[in-house]
Amino acid sequence: MRIDEVRKVYHEQPFRPFTIRVADGHGYMVNHPEFLSISVSGRSIVVSTPDDLHELIDVMMITSIHFGNGKARRRRRR
Repeated sequence: MRIDEVRKVYHEQPFRPFTIRVADGHGYMVNHPEFLSISVSGRSIVVSTPDDLHELIDVMMITSIHFGNGKARRRRRR
């Protein structure tokens, strides 16, 4: 993935939570813009997790970006 695509999602207004998927299958949820930082060179990003950990991700390892909270929606019964 290119950094331009990550920046586009990051700067979208209003902000929508999204999950970054990487080549090894892991997903990193970004619930708020403050949870994501892009390096000056644009080659890596840092995602802060709710348990106060920080994941350094090489942008070239990002395979996809998914919107929402990652949970499947259930249909209401009528």
